[in-house]
Amino acid sequence: MADLSRRALLRGMGGLGVTGALAAMTGCGVPPAYVEAADRGSPDRSARDRTLTFANWPLYIDVDDRNKQRRPTLDAFERHTGISVTYTEEINDNDEFFGKVSPALMNHQSTGRDLIVMSDWMCARFVRLGWVQEMDRAAQPQVARHLDPLLRNPHFDPGRKHSVPWQSGITGIAYNRKKLGREIKHTADLWQDDLRGRVTLLSGLDESFAMLMQGNGVDITRWTADDFHRMTDRIRRLVGKGHIRRFTGNDYIKDLDSGDVLAAQAYSGDVIQLQADNPDIEFVVPEEGAELWAESLLIPDLAEHKRNAERLIDYYYRPEVAADLAAWVNYVCPVPAARDVLASSKDKERAALAEDPLVFPDDAMRKRLVIARDITSKERTEFAKEWNGIVGL
Repeated sequence: MADLSRRALLRGMGGLGVTGALAAMTGCGVPPAYVEAADRGSPDRSARDRTLTFANWPLYIDVDDRNKQRRPTLDAFERHTGISVTYTEEINDNDEFFGKVSPALMNHQSTGRDLIVMSDWMCARFVRLGWVQEMDRAAQPQVARHLDPLLRNPHFDPGRKHSVPWQSGITGIAYNRKKLGREIKHTADLWQDDLRGRVTLLSGLDESFAMLMQGNGVDITRWTADDFHRMTDRIRRLVGKGHIRRFTGNDYIKDLDSGDVLAAQAYSGDVIQLQADNPDIEFVVPEEGAELWAESLLIPDLAEHKRNAERLIDYYYRPEVAADLAAWVNYVCPVPAARDVLASSKDKERAALAEDPLVFPDDAMRKRLVIARDITSKERTEFAKEWNGIVGL
């Protein structure tokens, strides 16, 4: 099991950066770097060149406990298919990686990678720019059969034609029930007087806004600019009153563990790790709902081994393979059928994961999970400026 939060590495910087600069360009009369569908593909070398280059985040695949260089599920794929995979852990930040590959993509050049994993809000930019290829779902029967229905139709990619979730998770609320002395059921419970100065929110705009809007009763699948401004007005007032202790990255983990903070906007995958050391920590999906997110697999334009990449994606949607991956990374598994595989395990720890709602959300929790409409390129500059002014970035 990974001993460092994977989601902790995913915080988008929330500011302009490379992506904001691109958005600003496209809004000022400069032709956007859009690539037409006909120009995205490259002659596929998969049949004669049985290789694949796969760029992922650190700590996001199973590793052999005795040999850290071995990745059991990936090794099995190579044996089964004869495809040699060059696996790199080079993605540490969405914006940073975007900056690394965008010069090639906007100039219709290969990135040298056949498969990458991006947070869904960043996937939205790749899809809008035409920087990723449509997958041949007919060649991916496992994905077609086993992908969680909750993840099938994000606003940015209806039908998941260009993206497939690698892992998923929930942005909700973690709190120390014993020290707080009460339950938290609603986002508004964070604003009660007994939490003044003892609550934190996530600093990243893309990570934080959806749950906060839901707390105001907003349908985040179709939120508006007015909804956003009402949310930021409320948060600004709470900051002014000293109610919100600070805005954080993954360092809320230390604050919760030490007791300096009693409640925090948090990622489900972090809480599994926290609970192992502190059983008083609970995770809640507010009654108004919470955001279901994913980091998704994409095949960049001009990838030379598209068919090999599609085969690897489909392989990880076999329930037994998805179960092995879920048992190691401990995020929400995008393959619900993997639950039965884990439940039948003779290993007690693996079997217990099948009953963990933070890996396989139960029916009651699933009814409250929604994929948010993403922030468009036109909205991003204004909204990031407003949010960063509140957060202090």
